[in-house]
Amino acid sequence: MVTAEFAAGLPILVVMLTIALGAISAVTTQLRCEHAAYLAARAAARGADTSDAAATVPDGARLRISSEQDMVRVTVTSRVRILGATLPSLTMTATRLAAQEPRAGSP
Repeated sequence: MVTAEFAAGLPILVVMLTIALGAISAVTTQLRCEHAAYLAARAAARGADTSDAAATVPDGARLRISSEQDMVRVTVTSRVRILGATLPSLTMTATRLAAQEPRAGSP
């Protein structure tokens, strides 16, 4: 009896484990996007090179930097597959704004 009950419950356990691992992957990707957007916004506001921030972007993510008046907007977008390649993926997005710092020699 114990064997039959275990065999009946095993698929549910596997599905729950897969969902939990997918959720952990999604949260980790979101945190990496947030961190990369923060670093890139900070570097772009100072006028520095953003390659260090680009190195922290998750694999396959897009990093977009735009300037709006005296602000810098950085958006990092990444797709995460929760339950494999057959199901739709989640899109993780992080956006950061930073005020541009005055350049040396400008009034």
